[in-house]
Amino acid sequence: MQIDVIETTSLGDRSYLISEAGTGVVVDPQRDVDRVLDLVARRGVTVTHVLETHVHNDYVTGGLELARVTGAAYLVPAGDDVAYERVPAVDGDVHRAGALRITVLHTPGHTHHHVAYAVARVDGEVEAVFTGGSMLYGSTGRTDLLGAEHTDTLTHAQYRSVRRLAAELPPGTAVFPSHGFGSFCAATPTSGTSSTIADQQQVNPALAQDEQTFVDELIAGLGAYPAYYAHMAPINAAGPAPVDLSAPRAVDAEELSGRLAAGEWVVDLRTRTAFAHGHLPGALNFELGTNFLTYLGWLYDWDAPLTLVGETEEQVATARRELVRIGVDRLAGAAVGTPQELAAGNELGSYPVSDFAGLAAQLQAHPDTPVVDARRDDERATGGVRGSVHIPVHELRDRMDEVPDGEVWVYCGSGYRASVAASLLARAGRHPVLVDGGYGDPATGSAAVGLHAELAEV
Repeated sequence: MQIDVIETTSLGDRSYLISEAGTGVVVDPQRDVDRVLDLVARRGVTVTHVLETHVHNDYVTGGLELARVTGAAYLVPAGDDVAYERVPAVDGDVHRAGALRITVLHTPGHTHHHVAYAVARVDGEVEAVFTGGSMLYGSTGRTDLLGAEHTDTLTHAQYRSVRRLAAELPPGTAVFPSHGFGSFCAATPTSGTSSTIADQQQVNPALAQDEQTFVDELIAGLGAYPAYYAHMAPINAAGPAPVDLSAPRAVDAEELSGRLAAGEWVVDLRTRTAFAHGHLPGALNFELGTNFLTYLGWLYDWDAPLTLVGETEEQVATARRELVRIGVDRLAGAAVGTPQELAAGNELGSYPVSDFAGLAAQLQAHPDTPVVDARRDDERATGGVRGSVHIPVHELRDRMDEVPDGEVWVYCGSGYRASVAASLLARAGRHPVLVDGGYGDPATGSAAVGLHAELAEV
């Protein structure tokens, strides 16, 4: 049995292709199914089944489109109310896929109707289980995405589901979750990139704790998650439209100037230091990289006109692919070029970039320097620069009146969210200084420059 992992690092998710004797089975595919189809072609298999472990809350599925293109049976949990034809995945049902046997296991917790799929050769014991958002590597899926009124019930269910998997599957069964590789769908950080049921018996909190302790600790540890999640399940239940990866309409400098003047979303994809050095006033900086999709999706006003600004066509195409994964399909357009080329004769904006050593020196010389901590609540709980104002980046636009006037230094856990916050501050007429680096970085962060010991509060 060949199992290929299809990583989507920007979302912290994995999809899978199971291949056996010319038959292919796909689990939890992302919306850009061309990646799956390319892999299917390389493996030389025919896809007979597409399996969804749940109606996803963190991305738009490609399952419906993949099933349509390949003619495969499309399995979706039986209890979910969806607006398209599917094969209901019912607890205990067994599906034959060539030489493979697929058994459905109801594992509620991440959602009410969540299922896992245990896979074996027809005459053998289970070799792999695809657990979606139930059993993760050293963790479980979070249980609060359907609303606070469901969280306690789902957390108890999650505990029992993970225990069911451990009790019913052979110890050597390989575990393949869809979430937990940086995804906000994980209740707590995960560890490792592979595991078995036996491994999880040793490290998974649902298998190491009593039920009430597990429930209490999981719920107490739940923090904020991206605002765009609210749109994912409705799109997936309705049936996503086929993916469109065509190039956005080209926007020239004059039109771009008008969009900026109107206060529209104009997103510059360049690195944070390049943006700080010179940018179109009013543009926002979401550096294209691993964190791009999470934080643009989190802050973006859903369905507002969105224009991308990139250095190359390839950069814009990559951003386009990322955005369709969360259902941002209708872009107002894209502009390609340097800020100087796109400025339409207007003066560029800029702001200083420093690091934690620079921040330490600044605070030694000027202790009253305004500082904004753009990290999440759980990060702030472990410590922060003394005297800093804590405003998570996803709350900054609504809390701008809490930011002091004049020059303000801004930091986060890596520099990425600080760069987003700095661009928001600059657009609001403030004067940011970007602290480029991570608060907890042992080499260049707060501890390395004495902030943690001398100027931080824990």
